[in-house]
Amino acid sequence: MKVLNLRCAHGHLFEGWFASEDDFLDQNGAGLIECPMCADKVVTRMPSAPRLNLSHARSEPASPPDKPATTPPASQPTVEVTREVAMQAMFMHAVRQVLEKTEDVGHRFPEEARRIHHGEIEPRGIRGQATPEERAALADEGIEVMALPVPEGWKGPTH
Repeated sequence: MKVLNLRCAHGHLFEGWFASEDDFLDQNGAGLIECPMCADKVVTRMPSAPRLNLSHARSEPASPPDKPATTPPASQPTVEVTREVAMQAMFMHAVRQVLEKTEDVGHRFPEEARRIHHGEIEPRGIRGQATPEERAALADEGIEVMALPVPEGWKGPTH
């Protein structure tokens, strides 16, 4: 199994697991790989260092014990990449929480939001689809809504 570091055209980083390099190339060429954040199918492989345990093959340490190495090994992510991955993980966690704690009312969202706002039905967390015009009309009525991009693979029933 090959674990590859991937990036979409929008800069989102994610991991892909493939049986082989050829498997990755075939799937990517057929447009079968998509970003879990934005569903972009323009995916590139990021450079990564293999994780090999070669400690038994060395005759001496890479740097003297009293003098630490000044640059991190190539396999260590940079602070910038680590921060980006952490932000993506937090976003995905927040989206997952919204999906788990709200009811999907689909295209009835504007109607249901109004009914809740006017006290016609019991308040509850809802989510669904609304056009930009419908969202603006709800905001004009004092109903707070927020557009939340949901990764394509997460649409539908949650587990």
